[in-house]
Amino acid sequence: MAERTVTIASRSGLHARPASIFAKAAAEQPAIVTIEKVGGSAVKASSILMLMTLGAGHGDEVVLRAEGEGAEESVDALGDLLEKDLDEQE
Repeated sequence: MAERTVTIASRSGLHARPASIFAKAAAEQPAIVTIEKVGGSAVKASSILMLMTLGAGHGDEVVLRAEGEGAEESVDALGDLLEKDLDEQE
């Protein structure tokens, strides 16, 4: 299992547009990826509805975990994405 802790850079947190961008990217990964706020419950990273329930805001730390083929690459790609301001993505 691969794991990475990242800080959310988007001004609006993991809500609306950033959640949509992140969920789409997670769905494209070869591994199954979950995300959780530190101390919270893990949810499926590819589900926009589940992402919205996290309540993850700007500056919050989240933990990404992946299992299966390409797990390390998946958490790295998604972690790098969360460390960008997705509110400014075209």
